[in-house]
Amino acid sequence: MMGNVSAMLGVLSGFTAIWVVILVGYVVGRLNVLGPEGRYVLSRLTFLIANPALLFQTIARADISVIFGPQVFIAAISAFIVMALYMLIARLALKRKSAELTVGALSAAQVNAANLGIPIAIFVLGDATYSVPVLLFQLAILQPLSLICLDVQTQRVGSGVVGALKGIATNPLILASLAGVIVATTGATIPETVMNPIEILGGAAVPAMLMAFGISLVGSKPLQHGSGRRIDVMLVLTFKLIVHPLIAWFLAAVVFQLDSAGIFMAVILGVLPTAQQSKRAQSQASPGQRLFWVVV
Repeated sequence: MMGNVSAMLGVLSGFTAIWVVILVGYVVGRLNVLGPEGRYVLSRLTFLIANPALLFQTIARADISVIFGPQVFIAAISAFIVMALYMLIARLALKRKSAELTVGALSAAQVNAANLGIPIAIFVLGDATYSVPVLLFQLAILQPLSLICLDVQTQRVGSGVVGALKGIATNPLILASLAGVIVATTGATIPETVMNPIEILGGAAVPAMLMAFGISLVGSKPLQHGSGRRIDVMLVLTFKLIVHPLIAWFLAAVVFQLDSAGIFMAVILGVLPTAQQSKRAQSQASPGQRLFWVVV
């Protein structure tokens, strides 16, 4: 009994730390402390520098069986099931078509495995490695396939499969993860003179990610009147908060028969909110890449 209470307090403590940093980011955004480009700069810092450093050092020291174990299959199967169910309902009930279905399905199935997944894995689950399977699946498989579909649906020329493969080959998170896998599987030893600065850079990832997320909440109104997408948002919310974690639980508990820690991890990662894109990123994206991400 005392062990369960202690575990619950540990989880609550981890989430509290995350909420506090997000709140700090929200206040920073409200007060415009970092200026109009603050969120963009923090997001670029984490995506190009801090996150790759954190992923490399985490994977390089991890048990490879954890990264390519049941969690990656749970993430993949649950995501594709959620997308298929969403498309079926949105097509039959809401009469949505082509790109709208793809965007809505992504909003229902994709999780913020980086900006929220990594901090939660560290502070709640106790190891950043737990978020890696979901992150790699989304970066290497789900996002490229989805962007190919969107580019075809929006009739964009010059991207398609080649553009998706180029995106994978140049993504710093994938490159850092691949380097970490090589080090972990070969047992290579990284000199401290190399690893120490990597650890310092990786230490900036979690606070920068959470503050950027907090800033992004300023002025966010996914259910604002006149958007024309309230029903879509509510359907996505239902899938994100209820259907996705339930499917993840079923796969973890019944299909793969994981222990309580593995089930908890699968459900937490399944219920993570969808990722976001800044207005600046949307303006620079192709029509097929202008996804409307829903914050839940």
